Amino acid sequence: MRVLVLGAGFGGLELSSSLTEHLGDEVEVVLIDQAEGFVFGFSKLDVMFGKQPAREVFHPYSDLNKPGLRFVRASILSIDPENHSVETDAGTFDGDVMVVALGADLEPSATPGLLEAGHEFYTPEGAFALRDVLNSFGGGRVIVAVTSTPFKCPPAPSETALLMHDYLTQRGLRDESSISLVMPMGVPIPPSPAASEALLTAFAERGISWHPNCLITGLDPARNVALCSTGSEMAFDLFLGVPRHKAPPAVEESGMTVDGWIPVNPATLETRYPGVYAVGDVTSVGTPKAGVFSEGQASVVAAELIARHRGSTTDATYDGRGICYLEFGERMVGKVDVTFLSGQAPQGSLVGPSQLIAAEKSEFGSSRIQRWFGRHWVAGEG
Repeated sequence: MRVLVLGAGFGGLELSSSLTEHLGDEVEVVLIDQAEGFVFGFSKLDVMFGKQPAREVFHPYSDLNKPGLRFVRASILSIDPENHSVETDAGTFDGDVMVVALGADLEPSATPGLLEAGHEFYTPEGAFALRDVLNSFGGGRVIVAVTSTPFKCPPAPSETALLMHDYLTQRGLRDESSISLVMPMGVPIPPSPAASEALLTAFAERGISWHPNCLITGLDPARNVALCSTGSEMAFDLFLGVPRHKAPPAVEESGMTVDGWIPVNPATLETRYPGVYAVGDVTSVGTPKAGVFSEGQASVVAAELIARHRGSTTDATYDGRGICYLEFGERMVGKVDVTFLSGQAPQGSLVGPSQLIAAEKSEFGSSRIQRWFGRHWVAGEG
């Protein structure tokens, strides 16, 4: 069985690992990604705030070495879901099965003024570049804000505001600075009232200004003000923005999308094209755009493909559950356990924050690198 996997993020890596682990030489997995390597979302903040150098959080795809797995570094130019094939700048590839795990592209240029007057911290390049920006920042008005929905990792803006508080405090700049968090939701994490309450308490304790129900529509570089969807303005000296998310161009042009994203069967992740699946941020499955959900979806697809190859069936279906770790700063981490089931209101709980969960988060990252890349790595410690 030849499986074509587009994208080597959480979903693509988990799917490839599971297939090769269970089927070995009985499967040929072609894993395609345009990047040189993988970076955890939380590692971007570690680099941004000076906790780790960029080289220590980068995991090159050249390290992938599993039976039946071939990694191809290439940009995908077009996708043909009917024939399970893709055209790339490294040639054409096809498979018996195709899984689209290309995530969401980020478009900071879609927000007027963001590139000229602000910074985005959602790409590795953007977050890594901010390390030097923050080093030279002398204090002032800091805004962390969302410029479009949906967006990846809903807790990340809150984490960034809290870590910014720690960073400015450690540098002796907190008293002369303000931190504002601007989000389009009424609470920081809508599926988990407990997590939202804990975050709002943490904001109040640290003097972080919370601005709900506001989407930043643009920045005015001449006046250094952010423009809110409500019509108000906010002045800033440092603006950190979550940029617009969209499906990659090859996905948009493939005919697979509806309202910008790929619809799938919420239980099996199969698209309307037989033998074509989609997992993670590129879908409209109804879960947040976060790696842990993509990983869970990939496990379901892997179980289906393994059973199909062996001539059997599986009762594995996607349960919509994901566990996200939430940085509160001061080496304290909480764990949010949320479940999104089609047709039901999402449910979420919070454990912590505590240093014990901080250690659990580190183990979460380390275990994934061991599983996917087959090597030891201590998350958060280089």
